[in-house]
Amino acid sequence: MQKTVHIIGAGISGLSAAVRLANAGYKVSVHEATQQAGGRCRSYFDAATNLTIDNGNHLLLSGNSHALSYARSIGTEAGLVGPKRAQFPFVDLSTGQRWQLDLGDSRLPLWVFDEARRVPDTSLRDYLALAPLVWAGTEALVGKTIPCEGPLYNRLVQPLLLAALNVDPPEGSAGLAGAIVRETLLAGGQACRPLIARDGLSSVLIEPAVKLLQDRGNSVQFSHELRAFGMSGDRAGELDFGNGDKIALAADDAVVLAVPPRAAATLLPGLKTPAKFRAIVNAHFRVDPPRDAVPILGVVGGLVEWLFAFPQRLSVTISNGDRLVDMPREELAQAIWGDICKASGVSGELPPWQIVRERRATFEATPEQNALRPGPATAQKNLFLAGDWTATGLPATIEGSVRSGDRAADLVLARR
Repeated sequence: MQKTVHIIGAGISGLSAAVRLANAGYKVSVHEATQQAGGRCRSYFDAATNLTIDNGNHLLLSGNSHALSYARSIGTEAGLVGPKRAQFPFVDLSTGQRWQLDLGDSRLPLWVFDEARRVPDTSLRDYLALAPLVWAGTEALVGKTIPCEGPLYNRLVQPLLLAALNVDPPEGSAGLAGAIVRETLLAGGQACRPLIARDGLSSVLIEPAVKLLQDRGNSVQFSHELRAFGMSGDRAGELDFGNGDKIALAADDAVVLAVPPRAAATLLPGLKTPAKFRAIVNAHFRVDPPRDAVPILGVVGGLVEWLFAFPQRLSVTISNGDRLVDMPREELAQAIWGDICKASGVSGELPPWQIVRERRATFEATPEQNALRPGPATAQKNLFLAGDWTATGLPATIEGSVRSGDRAADLVLARR
């Protein structure tokens, strides 16, 4: 008989596990508590701007092997677009200075030897000072491992690690920061080409996966929230969705629990999970980008950190945004719009806009919270965990989410 795997949660970690298992011949049944798939990685129509926008502005890199393999498996890799060369333009709003970091297309970080391709006012010695991050343990602090000052830190390391860790870099886990450095700056330009879903996250990473699963006879149920597990010895024996809706699990069936940490801890009492989180603020403005606008612009010296140019809109991301979650929306939109005008060269009154504040966007990537991340296996032999909050070796990123789903699926496959 065909074995069944129940995927609890239709975020990108759950979908990546589902697709991997469906491709391996399993019958997959996805159960999503909300009315849509994607979790934090999704798009929706926004009435304020009259545009389809993303819940958050997510950036992938050409070296994100698991995320790209996932996109390839659902036939949408071409939907992730970016420049042919790993180049990152920056602007400093406090000085008006502009520069371009050019990582080239090598597999090695040869760019650090070329002054014209480096961050302005930096030397080779500055980059060598980052070396301790490469072998740092997850219990170490970034601020105790590398210098957190100077042109290189202010113009590259701080924006990079802030976006990846979603905490002020000095308080972040040096081990997690080191993983980012190893897979980006140290891997050369070939691994660092920026990629974005120009037509929206849902159309590239979510909807095609749901369609693929359904076209192959698998089920994806929405508004189907798991309420409890029924345990039988060392395995999960039943899924209880409430109101008498229960599913008994056969001996060879398995479950991948791919829900946020708070929900996972409720379903599995005693499960250790991160307990502290940080906010991310995303803002979207309906305006035609300048003709010479780059797809992604790094911004330092202001409120905004990354500026994304999409058809008919400019969008920004502000990480570690707890300080902004209670700021009046209009005031926040005006402040962000001021930075956008300085950075992009657009002008005019505030256009139609939308602010998306995710209060619990990611776990705190500190040593303390990283130590609370569980692995994929549980005390139940047929129950596995997935999610960017599990111990992936990376901070909470799309690549980490997909890796967690792949890893959970591989553990299911290993049971054969």
